[in-house]
Amino acid sequence: MNATDGTVSQTIDKLIDVEQARFAETHPRSAKAWARGRKHFLYGGPSHWMRRWAGGFPIYVEEARGCHARDIDGNDYVDFCLGDTGGMCGHAPEAITRAATRQLQRGTTHMMPTQDSLWVGEELARRFGLPYWTLTTSATDANRGAIRIARMITGRDKVLVFSGCYHGGVDEAHVELRNGRMQMRNMIHPNGVDHERVSKVVEFNDVDALEEALAAEDVACVLMEPLMTNFGMIPVAEGFHDAVREATRRTGTVLIIDETHTLSCGPGGYTRLYGLEPDIFVAGKAIAGGIPAGIFGVSEKTAGRLWKEVPHVNPRQRQSAHFGIGGTLAGNALTVATMRAVMEEILTPENYAKMIGRADRLAKAARLVISHHALAWHVTQIGARVEIMFSPRPPLNGAEVIATRRGDLETLLHAFYMNEGILVTPFHTMFLMCPATEDADVDKHRAVFERFAETVIEAGVN
Repeated sequence: MNATDGTVSQTIDKLIDVEQARFAETHPRSAKAWARGRKHFLYGGPSHWMRRWAGGFPIYVEEARGCHARDIDGNDYVDFCLGDTGGMCGHAPEAITRAATRQLQRGTTHMMPTQDSLWVGEELARRFGLPYWTLTTSATDANRGAIRIARMITGRDKVLVFSGCYHGGVDEAHVELRNGRMQMRNMIHPNGVDHERVSKVVEFNDVDALEEALAAEDVACVLMEPLMTNFGMIPVAEGFHDAVREATRRTGTVLIIDETHTLSCGPGGYTRLYGLEPDIFVAGKAIAGGIPAGIFGVSEKTAGRLWKEVPHVNPRQRQSAHFGIGGTLAGNALTVATMRAVMEEILTPENYAKMIGRADRLAKAARLVISHHALAWHVTQIGARVEIMFSPRPPLNGAEVIATRRGDLETLLHAFYMNEGILVTPFHTMFLMCPATEDADVDKHRAVFERFAETVIEAGVN
């Protein structure tokens, strides 16, 4: 940096003020809509996440197609956020629209299966390599169901997660390490949960810490992403997955792999691409094209252990064995129809090749900008997903993210990008490609990123 930390922070704040003023000037209708929404929504919008955009208030969307969105003020954007993965298939793809319309005309939910479900079950098994599946309404619900199964078959309570993780609304995962001690992350309220009893947390890529945490054999499951994507992307160290699998098997611990984000790696996710062997596999968001859905699949061995605890119901007996998993709308006909369309027509090997190729292009261009300006920033790519982080090298774990993260510079980038017609994930600087993303969309990002770099360099805050 070219000035003291305090001066740099003040300069960034002034730059954010400039961008937010520019945003307010070009988004008057969204500003009015936000003021109206705050009168009746608890946090201003239908979901509290919607307030998190860096302009000072959120964009109100009029229409979105492919990888482009238009707001109610008439501003157009290249969308690399894609609903924070929920829109990975692109906005309003024809195959999903067609499947959803057809099913809406036949009934949305029946609490009974359709013939589409037969295809979906077979394809999930073929694609991800686990034989038995259950559908939920979100990845959060899928994770909760997976944890419940792990506890049922192990007789243990604790869930081990990695510091900096995010697995939706799973209470056990709302913890992180600070100064070596477990605490709540992101100012989350403990919600009456005794985390000392039900949670353990260690740093990602730390085999020794994992071994120590599992040694007591009181952990029901390890819940993890193949590499961390929600705290800034944290690549996995060589050999770490092998160590996790060996340690969990040796200690009788269920291994749950959550691929809600890393589904961007390919048709079978990171798990199939790299030959991982989870006991339970979880995904959500994009799997039904943005219609709320989650899935979890279990291995043959895990299914056998579960069936000993909860056998198939005798049809002559009262049907009441839901065992705390799912919900009335889980596996509804509309979701199943769109899930089939996604796997049959959109998240295909051909489309993944295009998406990953565009991610390669974006990552290489961003690295050239960083190199040209000699910036202490880096780019991480995994499949169709890219992240720019304002530190010189990829972090090894959550502690390194905490130590190096420059949240105010991220806020500045988000506000600057929106003013230049680009949307990225608002919680950090992550880019996702969809099948409709074109070279021109990626090239626009290069030009905007170049202007952003020049802006911060000129201000002396790089």
